[in-house]
Order: sequence, then structure tokens, then C-alpha cells
Amino acid sequence: MAKVTSLCVYCGSSPGNHPDYTEQALAFGAEMARRGIALVYGGGKVGLMGTVADAVLAGGGKVIGVIPRQLVELEVAHPGLSELVVVETMHQRKTRMYELSDAFVALPGGFGTMDEMFEMLTWAQLGLHCYPCAFLDVRGYYGGLRTMMDHMVGEGFVRAGQRDSVWFGDSMAALFDWMDEYDGGDASRVIGPSSVKA
Repeated sequence: MAKVTSLCVYCGSSPGNHPDYTEQALAFGAEMARRGIALVYGGGKVGLMGTVADAVLAGGGKVIGVIPRQLVELEVAHPGLSELVVVETMHQRKTRMYELSDAFVALPGGFGTMDEMFEMLTWAQLGLHCYPCAFLDVRGYYGGLRTMMDHMVGEGFVRAGQRDSVWFGDSMAALFDWMDEYDGGDASRVIGPSSVKA
């Protein structure tokens, strides 16, 4: 797989209850800028999503936000992005973020983060893309989810190859190295060969 140049980051529109979440979001955004990786995200200036965007921008990086019109005011759309794409629906938002990205990472977040990330995991399972999908496990936030995914495999609802294609860990450096080496062809799929977008 080619080196990641445009990374979609899903994370909370809230900062969470511990400063480690904000600190890691700042560090992650700064590392993206250092590596020359563009950020694609939900377009807000609040919570962890705003923190990551600010860090990428502060490092001289490119940031593209995608936000539904009805959430522009609710999520307080970020005014200083390289590009802000306003769409009509949440479905259009997720599709556009996918079209602009070649990897997907979840930092801590709530229902929206899970919804967005699991749609990408499902599309990968169906062979609609073969891009890296990863969870950065700050303060053990995703430990329970990792256990649940293993349980899905044990109970026969997810194939081991599909589960193994998803990265979990707390090392930012290891995550970026894994993305650079990722071979989506290793993941078993429900439907035949992947139809990766050009």
C-alpha cells in the first residue's frame, strides 16, 4: 500500500474528563503535520476534534473539515481550516470523509465516533475498501471495545482475519509505522476482491 497522505480522524466533540485525552490529541495532530499528512475530520472547533485540527494547523499542515449544515452552529464549525466542506446530511458527511482519506483512526470519542469508525470497518469487511483502520487507545479507553471485538470472533460473528486487520494500541509512533506498512490484502472479507477507489 502507498504511504498514507490523507488521514481521517474520528474523535469526540468533547474533551473528555482527563487532560491526557487533550494532550494526546495535540501530540497526534503535531505528528501528522510533521509527517506531512493532511487531516480529514468533522469540521468542528470544539473538543478533541478541534484540538487535533488546531495542532495540525499550528504545525503548518493541511486540514479539511466536513460538516452537515445543521451542525455548523451546534458543533461550532472551525473558521480557520484549509477547507471546510458543508454537506446536507450525516450520510454525505461520512461518504465525503471517506472519499478524501486513505486511512482511518479513532481517538477517544462517543457515539458519533463509534458510528463513523464502525461504518469504515464494515465497508472494509465487505471489500469496499482496503485502507487501514485503527484505534489509538489513550488511557485504556478502547480496552473494552478490543475485548468485545475478540468476543465477536470467538462467537463466530467476525472472522479472525477481519479482527486482526484492525489496529489497537497506545503508541502513536507504532500506529504511524503500522499504517505505512499496512497491506489491506491480508484481511479476509465477506465479499470478493476489494474495489478500492482510484
